Amino acid sequence: MKDDAYYMKLALKEAEKAQMLNEVPIGALIVIDDQIVSRGHNLRETEQNATAHAELLAINEACGSLGSWRLEKATLYVTLEPCPMCAGAILQSRVKRVVFGAHDPKAGCAGTFMDLLQDERFNHQCEVTSGVLRDECGGILTAFFKELRNRKKTLKKEKALKNMEENK
Repeated sequence: MKDDAYYMKLALKEAEKAQMLNEVPIGALIVIDDQIVSRGHNLRETEQNATAHAELLAINEACGSLGSWRLEKATLYVTLEPCPMCAGAILQSRVKRVVFGAHDPKAGCAGTFMDLLQDERFNHQCEVTSGVLRDECGGILTAFFKELRNRKKTLKKEKALKNMEENK
């Protein structure tokens, strides 16, 4: 049986696929009985779809391949703590366990900002394991946003120079 770190490394490979597309590098996969049943990575920009999060894409693929909306034996591995939308889908699809890497203080709904996945007011709760390969999962996000800020800064400078040239 493979451990959580093994599967999180595969989720990181999905995050790298997103990064290659200039998407926020988040990757996910769903495992049942030590078998990967689906994978996903962010495609919001590519598809211009607010719901194209890694987790939702992995859940949709798993439901399709299994022919069921119930993922009661599934473990979802994701590089960043699920947001409210993804946490809702995780609960609705009855995922048994969620394993995530980096915490998300702005939108994490698996215990950081709020804890939807273990709220006993819902008819389903998930087991949650956090911080698996936290540094690697957080590092890819930090590097992505640093590069994005640098690109924006460069574009802003280029635009200012162009305006100066035009106003001469």
